[in-house]
Amino acid sequence: MRVGKVVNKYKMSKHVVLHIKDDSFTFEIDQASVNAEAALDGIYVVRSSVSAETMDSAQTVRSYKLLSNVERAFRCLKSVDLMVRPIRHRLENRVKAHIFLCMLAYYVLWHMTEAWRPLLFADEDQDSKSSRDPVAPAERSEGALQKVQSKQLDDHSVVHSFRTLLDDLARIVTNLCRCPRLGPEAPTFTKTTTPNPQQQRALNLLQSITV
Repeated sequence: MRVGKVVNKYKMSKHVVLHIKDDSFTFEIDQASVNAEAALDGIYVVRSSVSAETMDSAQTVRSYKLLSNVERAFRCLKSVDLMVRPIRHRLENRVKAHIFLCMLAYYVLWHMTEAWRPLLFADEDQDSKSSRDPVAPAERSEGALQKVQSKQLDDHSVVHSFRTLLDDLARIVTNLCRCPRLGPEAPTFTKTTTPNPQQQRALNLLQSITV
């Protein structure tokens, strides 16, 4: 029982041959088992029910790796950008409505992020994803690496994350104004802050979104 606790704790029982008798205990490494597992170390297999004509091996691996986008979206909903607070619904229709609103919010965020790629640390070279080796580690483009290193765009303006760009756009405000010399009964008018060049570019990029 003591030996079993040790081998089970370290998950090594399949690689160890135990010889336990009333008056003795010996063990040895099952080298054949070790060699068999070492031959597959670092290798994974992806199986798909889709035909090879519809999705070849490379496309299957790329589709599998797209699961990371799902994980990123969930993390975005709970923290990072959207920060949806926990709401304890009990009725089925309310649960469905809550999930729908979360998905709708992320759908809007995704389109905004895609439109703002030139202004963000995001990689702009998306076409290469469909042709690069799906098994090799992903590498960022030269343009993306340059933005990370310099923290600047080609026009020497600052590179943003999605959150900091939203904060920058939040500085555009509409004020209700009144001429102080005319007294409190004077008519009012609105005045909107003039966007700086980068804010204007961000607003123009949003106009390019089509759904």
